[in-house]
Amino acid sequence: MYVDEVLLHVSRGIRWDSDHVVTLSNELEALAQEIVRGGYLGRVHIGLDYFDASINRIAAWVVGCRATLKALLMAMLEPSDKLRQAEQSGDHTSRLALLEEIKALPFGSVWDHYCQKNNVVTGTDWLKAVKEYEAAVLNKRK
Repeated sequence: MYVDEVLLHVSRGIRWDSDHVVTLSNELEALAQEIVRGGYLGRVHIGLDYFDASINRIAAWVVGCRATLKALLMAMLEPSDKLRQAEQSGDHTSRLALLEEIKALPFGSVWDHYCQKNNVVTGTDWLKAVKEYEAAVLNKRK
């Protein structure tokens, strides 16, 4: 909290002596999301662990780098501003809808095409109907 920059050592600890090569995992994606969503790309330095006695070290290096870059790219593709706005305004419905849409990236274009071919709304366009129902029906139940 009180330092200008942070050094991270990212690893995938499976056993104490090997299998530390970073892979694209939920944990790595979450780490990248925290860095990007917080606007810390310029402050965080990521060091990767490449040791795995059972595979080629160059391959370990490439796998780890590519996995980390993919995780950062996925995080950078997120609509962080929309997520932040929904969070700050207390609109947890839109926040959840956006978080679910993020899971479809980058194959979201294929999903959108499928929906369009089947006359189904794409993205979060369906959220308008949910909000209208919420206002017309659900809010009256409180």
